[in-house]
Amino acid sequence: MCLRFVRIDQSRYKSIRIIMTHVGFIGIGLMGLPMCKRLLTAGVSLSVWNRNPTKCLPLVELGASQASSIADIAQQCDVIMLCVSNTQAVQEVVESLLPYLRKGQIIVDFSSISPDATNVLNKQVSSKGVSWVDCPVSGGVAGAQAGTLAMMAGGDESVVSSVEPLLLNLGQRLTYMGKSGSGQTTKICNQMIVSCNVLVIAEVMAMAKRAGVDAAKIPQALTGGFADSIPLQLTGSRMAVQDFDEIKWHVKTLLKDLDMAGDLGKALGSATPMSGLGAQLMRQHASHGFADKDPATLVTLYEAMLNSDSTNDEQK
Repeated sequence: MCLRFVRIDQSRYKSIRIIMTHVGFIGIGLMGLPMCKRLLTAGVSLSVWNRNPTKCLPLVELGASQASSIADIAQQCDVIMLCVSNTQAVQEVVESLLPYLRKGQIIVDFSSISPDATNVLNKQVSSKGVSWVDCPVSGGVAGAQAGTLAMMAGGDESVVSSVEPLLLNLGQRLTYMGKSGSGQTTKICNQMIVSCNVLVIAEVMAMAKRAGVDAAKIPQALTGGFADSIPLQLTGSRMAVQDFDEIKWHVKTLLKDLDMAGDLGKALGSATPMSGLGAQLMRQHASHGFADKDPATLVTLYEAMLNSDSTNDEQK
């Protein structure tokens, strides 16, 4: 299979138009939907599939073809992109793809999954002459919508280079990290930083509010300083006013990634005490009905702790 790419100056979208390549996208969720919209804007010939088919309808209205099955994606597409919830979901998708894959296809997995499982999946599809690129992304829904995702790729370097023009429709940069599984390992490192960051932001917001500070202004006050971060700007003010209605990412996703960090650290003999504590706090929060909620709700975890402490002090 030969992938041919033509670069066209489209400053409005900063996109790269793809010619003669049919792309399949499996997983039209919080991230998958805006990523597919970016591909369609760039003129990519796109087929989409999702377990809940109604989620594909906005993309069909924009020009995508809706595949009736995963088998259709495998039979029709040159490049197959995956963006699903966890390791098990990717494994189930690949199990359905395997009988229909053909030599020369490329699978790009945007999901955040286990590096060890990635290596197994790579070997499975390689037996069919198919290349696997693990390419998790960072930047959240806002980054997917704007096409500013950071992408970290593992796999055969020449294969990664061949799909780079296609992937740059989705992000501001693609960094090749090394052999199969390297992209997933890098994403785990990313999530360790993000998760611990958002937990501290929640702690700060709860404390600031209790001290009588206008906590909603903290992101503004810290802009450009060493404490500034994208999570602070995205979630800080929402934590301050308890604006939880819009779900931009999920507590359960951060918990999954922190658990993978613990597993990887254990396998490598590398200490991960901060991430370990973060996982337990995230698990505590998820267990109270917040697993499917936005991490901005983490502020309620600390507020509940503060209220409990106050009650205990009053009773003494």
